[in-house]
Formats: sequence, structure tokens, C-alpha cells
Amino acid sequence: MTSDTLTVTPVRTAAPPVRQRLLIGLALTWLALIVLAPLAVILVEALRRGAEGVFGAFSEPDVWAAARLTLLTTAIATPLNAVFGLAAAWCVTRFQFRGKTLLMALIDLPLSVSPVISGLVWVLLFGASGWFAPWLNAWGLQIMFTPVAIVLATVLVTLSYVARELIPLMQQQGSDEELAALTLGARPFAVFFMITLPNVRWALLYGVLLANARAMGEFGAVSVVSGHIRGLTNTLPLHVEILYNEYDFVGAFATAALLATLALVTLLLKSLLEHRHADDLAARGAALT
Repeated sequence: MTSDTLTVTPVRTAAPPVRQRLLIGLALTWLALIVLAPLAVILVEALRRGAEGVFGAFSEPDVWAAARLTLLTTAIATPLNAVFGLAAAWCVTRFQFRGKTLLMALIDLPLSVSPVISGLVWVLLFGASGWFAPWLNAWGLQIMFTPVAIVLATVLVTLSYVARELIPLMQQQGSDEELAALTLGARPFAVFFMITLPNVRWALLYGVLLANARAMGEFGAVSVVSGHIRGLTNTLPLHVEILYNEYDFVGAFATAALLATLALVTLLLKSLLEHRHADDLAARGAALT
């Protein structure tokens, strides 16, 4: 029997077709125009008078008051919606009950209506002529035009993000592992913290980051309920509008750059977590497929 020498020919990866290259180039060009160009404009306008103009804008107490209120609102609204989103996803994917369709519709409702309407809801409830106005006046309480109203408006507009990230994943995962643990005698809280939460922690993180970014940048709903009181009820987006309307363009763009920096920090945190736990993410994806 004759043994022939086998010649191994290296496999060449085919170059992307012209159509694919055009689509990739079009997508990158569009992203550059929509995302990078506005960020570049903000940076250029903020530095129009040099670093001194930026430092002068940041020396204003109202800027830091707006930044503190923005961060405080985000720090309150995001954990609240994380807890609600996790509980809502658990109920929707693990139980059958009357009103489930209504609950799903209510979860999606904040994504479907204008943020201005979301703010107007709180005015109709807690405003001077609102439903609860007599009770609030009797107790000497004020909700509108305070940080409390800003938190309520932000919670409403960011209500859907965590739940909408969790529900599809939990539906895909099913409940086999949880039922097996319950059959073996595990307590429900142990099942939740040892099985359910680890399985959904990355979707939970993505939902929290989305809610966090939306909370920091929310304008419409907050504008309705804040009263635009400088140094008290102005968040960073509202303060940018006030400075721009006063023709303080350097201050407005410097404040916008600060807001963009906070958003970029959130994105950087997400990227770092993905990089550090890439193997875990890949293992989870392979297990689901």
C-alpha cells in the first residue's frame, strides 16, 4: 500500500464582499455623525474660552448643586427600579395569575408615553389642585417643586429598563433548576439567592446601567415637576437649558460635558465588568444555547 504525502493547504479567510464593507462603512459613518459629532461639538464649545472658561463655569455653586441632585436622584431611583424590575420579572416568568397581561402592559407603559406626560401625572396627583392636595395641605407637606417630585418622576420614566432586560432571559432559562432545588428541600429565599440571582446577574447589571444612564439624563418629566429653582431643584440637564437660554454658551456646554462624562463613566464601568468576567459571560451564553 503506497502512502502519499498529504499537502496541507492553508485555509484563507475570504475577504468581506463589497456589499458587506459598504454596510459596515455606512453604519460607522452614521454612528460617527449621530454620536461622535455631538460629543465633539460639546467639547469644542466648552473649550471655546480655554480651560479658564471651563473652570469658571465649574466654580459656580449652582453647577455642583445640580450635579449633587442628579447623583442623589440616580442613587435613589436606580436601586428602587432594580428591586421592582427583579420582582416583576420573577412574578411574570414564574407564576400564572390573573392580571399578568395588565402587569406587562404597565411595565411597558413608561416606554410608550412621553416623559412630559410622566411628569404631568405627578402634578395631577400632588399639585396645588391635585387629587391629594387637600391631604397634603392639611399636613403641611409639599411634593411638587421639591427633590421628592424629581425622584418620583425619574422612578417612573426608568421603571421599565431592568424588568425588560430580565424578563426575556428568565423566560429562556426556565425554572427547572429552581424546581429541582425546591424538590430537594431548599428554602425559597435560598433558591432565589443561590440560583435565580446568579443566573440573571448580568442582565440585571445591564438593566441597572441603562436605568442609571436614563436617570442622569432625564429632562422632560423632571422639567415638569422641578419648578426650575436654581441651586435647589435643577438637575444637570435642566441647568444646561437655563445656562443656554441665558446665552452662557461656555457654561452650558461645560455642564453638558460634565453630564457626558458621567455617562461615559457608566459605559466604562460596564466595559470593565465585561472584560473582567468575559469567561463567565461566554459560559452563561453557551449554557443557554
